[in-house]
Amino acid sequence: MTPSHFGEWMQGRLGPKGPVVLITLACPIPAVRVGTGSAVPGAAAFCAALGIEDPDRRVAAMFQPGAGCGTSTASLLAIAGRQDPERLARACVAVERATDPLMWPRPDMLLWAPRTAKIITRLRRPPAYEILGGFYGPATPTNPDDIDFPDISDLIVRYEVGEGLVPLATESARRTTALRGPDTDPTFSLARRLGALGHARAHTGSARALVFPVGGIPNGAEDALREAGLSGPVRFVTGYR
Repeated sequence: MTPSHFGEWMQGRLGPKGPVVLITLACPIPAVRVGTGSAVPGAAAFCAALGIEDPDRRVAAMFQPGAGCGTSTASLLAIAGRQDPERLARACVAVERATDPLMWPRPDMLLWAPRTAKIITRLRRPPAYEILGGFYGPATPTNPDDIDFPDISDLIVRYEVGEGLVPLATESARRTTALRGPDTDPTFSLARRLGALGHARAHTGSARALVFPVGGIPNGAEDALREAGLSGPVRFVTGYR
């Protein structure tokens, strides 16, 4: 299965002038399906970086590229098969210049620097939550040169000393929306109306996530997402029981 994520629990600068870092929100829904669709962009350069032959595989995206679900990274990983995660990370960032940590077995337990494909530190396991996700606004592919993100170093410290993940994720999403928009984003008010524990977002894409206890998504929640302007609602469980 090709891994994916659904935005990030947190993303921002590690200090006012520090690197961009993130904690990914892991998703069990495959990002791509192998054997159909289109040729993978950057496949030849990726295989050259790994020193393997290009198998000329085709992949079909399960999520729209640019939505913040790791489609581009997952497409490259689908070509490579099983490889050492550090080698895969170096090859991915050589092609993409900003890559998600999907080559690692538990990517949501890493504080990850996507522009350098480096693990900053390892984190505790996130608890299990049920996610009701959707997409708001147009796809926005990551610009590797974009570092205009809020400072979240305080949120990372608070998470490391044991504060709850969801309130911190909600604050990270709030800071990004305040800085980067869109001003019309309904996710915060929607989370409150549906009784969610909080929310998260793709900090450079259109994915939005409402966070509930497992089994706690209310009836009619998908319809409420659509009415608020979000498309493609999905449900999945993330984290560890």
